[in-house]
Amino acid sequence: MEENGKRIYLDHAATTGMSKRAVEAMLPFLTEEYGNPSSLHTVGQKAKEALEGAREELASLLGATAKELTFTSGGSEADNQALRTAAAWGKRKGKTHIISTAFEHHAVLHTLEQLGREGFEVTLLDVHENGLVTAEEVRAAIRPDTCLVSVMYANNEIGTIQPIAEIGKVCREAGVLFHTDAVQAAGHLPIDVQAQNIDLLCISAHKFHGPKGVGLLYCRKGIPLATLVEGGAQERGKRAGTENVAGVVAMAAALREAVDGMERNTVSVGRMRDRLIDGLGKIPHSALNGDRTSRLPGNVSFCFEGIEGESLLLLLDQKGICASSGSACTSGSLDPSHVLLAIGRPHEVAHGSLRLTLDAENTDEEVDEVLRWVPWAVEKLRGMSPVWKELEAGEKQFLL
Repeated sequence: MEENGKRIYLDHAATTGMSKRAVEAMLPFLTEEYGNPSSLHTVGQKAKEALEGAREELASLLGATAKELTFTSGGSEADNQALRTAAAWGKRKGKTHIISTAFEHHAVLHTLEQLGREGFEVTLLDVHENGLVTAEEVRAAIRPDTCLVSVMYANNEIGTIQPIAEIGKVCREAGVLFHTDAVQAAGHLPIDVQAQNIDLLCISAHKFHGPKGVGLLYCRKGIPLATLVEGGAQERGKRAGTENVAGVVAMAAALREAVDGMERNTVSVGRMRDRLIDGLGKIPHSALNGDRTSRLPGNVSFCFEGIEGESLLLLLDQKGICASSGSACTSGSLDPSHVLLAIGRPHEVAHGSLRLTLDAENTDEEVDEVLRWVPWAVEKLRGMSPVWKELEAGEKQFLL
């Protein structure tokens, strides 16, 4: 329970706090070294040197070359630019078919909807109940006119990890571009764009203890990058606007720190995740969303029958526990999660979801508190729910 203003933060998939290392890297470029990297004077060239140094560092962490990276305002912009790049590439070749999945982030799905209105045909693959799609399913969906496959590396709501290298290999063999939204994966899972056969990849700094408002797009050499933002020669003329030097430098520092600590953090965070899954799984009429093992180290997603997720979040917040019911990008929506619907959860059950996302800064004592208060909150809400009373009376059938 909250004491002395200290809260238990379990919403790291929504955003993370900046690490000390990232803050220290960023501060000089907000104060002393504030030059515009496009300026020719010494102050500007110092900023450019820092920008390009960060680009080299980030490229080395992703298995890319520096010239293959374009800095953006975050993952959503990068996803938009990646999809439009692949669509333009395909259109030039007379290929206008795109394959993706039904549980992508809305930055991908909404862009695909727009491309559909522009004449592209989009196939959204069904996702299995465990939240996974297979390389063979992708292979079976590819047609002669397919130009792009877009499958996220790790799902932002249920944390399932897709077989990216295998899907990439299928796409490479078929001459189809492969894009992956790696926003949730970066800093938490290994990334090597060469070994994993990735043509386009997007990340966002604030998901791995970097600042908000900065991300990047990797675009493999030889693929002409589409321009979303016109107005200047920055980023080789492909993304106009004065570069966010401070943000980029901090992003490089944060990703380096995350990659260096990945093996250690995967063990410690994964252990806490498994404790939560085991404990919450004891609540009657509950279900883990997504595969038990092929999931991010810190992701725990559950559905509880007979309650509303929003009410659960408010009760937990009163106890000092910060959680979510799904993606922060859609938290204002009254509709059930499209991700949970995609894996087959009924509407009534999908409304009662809870997402807890851990980080290395969390502790076993905090897990104990969560395992104390979540069952309490679920029982309290069920006690007030007319739907639950109908279920207990046998007037409705349990779905979980």
